[in-house]
Amino acid sequence: MTTSFSETLRNATWGDHQSAEAEGYLTELMAGRLTEHEYGEMVAQHYFAYVALDGVSRALAGHPVAGAFVFPELYREAALERDLATIYGPSWRDRITPSRSTTALVDRIREVADWPCGYIAHHYTRYLGDLSGGQFIRMELQKIYGYDRGGGVDFYFFDELGSLPRFKNDYRSRLDALDLDERERRRMIEEVRLAYRLNTDVLTELLDVVRTAA
Repeated sequence: MTTSFSETLRNATWGDHQSAEAEGYLTELMAGRLTEHEYGEMVAQHYFAYVALDGVSRALAGHPVAGAFVFPELYREAALERDLATIYGPSWRDRITPSRSTTALVDRIREVADWPCGYIAHHYTRYLGDLSGGQFIRMELQKIYGYDRGGGVDFYFFDELGSLPRFKNDYRSRLDALDLDERERRRMIEEVRLAYRLNTDVLTELLDVVRTAA
């Protein structure tokens, strides 16, 4: 039986995915050991990353290949702005700056914007995670901080998608439909692995910030 590309991609990058999930910052967050503002540090870094990712999505909406992975209902900027306003108040923009690791991630997202599979690699890494493990994170954060819809964890709500399992299956079907030769498949897999590492670096730096402030 031939393995689908989406399955090959998942299997080839699973170790990188697990490393990102095991990062110490998330362990501390899920254990309820971080203050609301320390959680806000992650929300802030997400904001800068998604401004970049959603901006590239808008630019590629009409692209014959990348356009199949542009979903306006996924855009996270407005949700993250509500979350930051809830955590830090109306002057939240004055409270946040991109970290060194986030800047590297943003630079890479923009660097590969003219390579369809590079864009898809970063889109896949972020959004499939948000729609999977991210939902567990959201439920735990609601318990820890008492957030509800309207700010704090709006980033994790994807009401416009309807059924998340159905959407994820459709997304994987689009990956499988990509007309890629073996070299391009390998290249995309390596970009997904890089995306996981860059995102893990962001969490590692966040933990360092938290420990330094303690």
